[in-house]
Amino acid sequence: MTTDKGTFSSKLGVIAATVGSAIGLGNIWRFPGEAQANGGAAFLFIYILCVFILGIPVMLAELSLGRAGGSDSVGNFKNLTPKNHWWLAGIIGLLASYLILSFYMVVAGWTIEYLWDSVTGDLFKGYVAGELNEERNFFATKMTDYVASCWNPLIWTYVMIALNLGVLLLGVRKGIEKMSNILMPLMFVLLVIFCVVSLTLPNASEGLSFFLKPDFSKIDINVIINALGQAFFSLSLGMGILVTYSAYYPKETNLTNTAVSVSLCDFAMAFLMGLIIFPAVRSFGIGQSVEETEGTTLVFVTLPEIFAHMGATRLWSSLFFLLLAVAAITSTISIAEVSVAFVRDRMKMSRTKACLLVMLPIIVTSTLCSLSLGTVPGLRIGGMAVFDFLDVFTTNLLLPLSSLAICVYVGWVLPRNFIYNELSNYGTLPAKAAPLIAVLIRYLAPVLITLILLFKLFS
Repeated sequence: MTTDKGTFSSKLGVIAATVGSAIGLGNIWRFPGEAQANGGAAFLFIYILCVFILGIPVMLAELSLGRAGGSDSVGNFKNLTPKNHWWLAGIIGLLASYLILSFYMVVAGWTIEYLWDSVTGDLFKGYVAGELNEERNFFATKMTDYVASCWNPLIWTYVMIALNLGVLLLGVRKGIEKMSNILMPLMFVLLVIFCVVSLTLPNASEGLSFFLKPDFSKIDINVIINALGQAFFSLSLGMGILVTYSAYYPKETNLTNTAVSVSLCDFAMAFLMGLIIFPAVRSFGIGQSVEETEGTTLVFVTLPEIFAHMGATRLWSSLFFLLLAVAAITSTISIAEVSVAFVRDRMKMSRTKACLLVMLPIIVTSTLCSLSLGTVPGLRIGGMAVFDFLDVFTTNLLLPLSSLAICVYVGWVLPRNFIYNELSNYGTLPAKAAPLIAVLIRYLAPVLITLILLFKLFS
């Protein structure tokens, strides 16, 4: 193994980097659309249960595996059980992370473009306040035209790839940890500012009602499946990220505290986004109900329309898309690190060579994802654009399959006292919850994930 592996230098670095790996586009871009499409507060209720009943145990399984293995997403299995083929489970997470990175880079590029257009004012050029439908069509058309154009999305995608490469080349402490220590507090400050502004808008209570007062009649199997999928996606479970990052943890790290802190921060981020978006949507009368707003395009279509109604339009729009760009950077860098660690450890490469080997092909795959959305509609897999196919394939199959494999491995293949030893740091920390966590990892998590996989495959 190479000697430039590195570790996080402090408890703050551990928390900030892990939070940065879990929090990002999944919370700010994806969560509002999922909540809007699945009943608002009803979805939020199930999402909370999924995060704290299933998400934390699965996260602890990944953190324990990574710190004990001390290697990449595949090497952890090889180090802990060298005489079997469970390392193939690590390949699933590795593949999932690389495919996600391919289309995430495209979305990340959108955030940089919208930030630039907000600062210059181009995002609102030609906008005239009038009929709501005309206003909505203005920003929807702008989004469609932008995505369907050839060069603009590609240029900004390549800018994001270059930013990722620069941070990754700096390494664990000078790159990933330093970036996280700066950007994560900035992200929360911006969120709180927007939350205060949104909650003081007129008629904000209508949006709050949609987001905070659950109608339990809206809960069905699809809401449950989508909430669990969002919990796994937003916590970065099954992507190989947590098992990779935890290999950089100092041995004295309290894994239980880390998992709870990360999950609380992850939930807080998603919750704040709901408090920002849904009151603002209703305050400006966008749609007869909150449910009529756009889904995954919520932040690129509906929010610019909201900013257009506010004073200091360019300022608020620039601050929000700065927030979204920060989330995009923390997401993509953490996902990319999974493959960088694998190449560096398995192929015995320097970090520089590993970064280049990982990121250069992403130029090709992200280009295909971007072009499939507009310029080259013939780029399709299974009747879907390459971008959409990779999103569905990873979310519905690879992520739950990877998490299932890790739970079975940690719960049944490794020694029965493995979880207790890791959570207690081999008896130096109290770990009263370890027996319960072990039961959840061994029994509840595999059963639920298997049921979800079967439902998604055969529904």
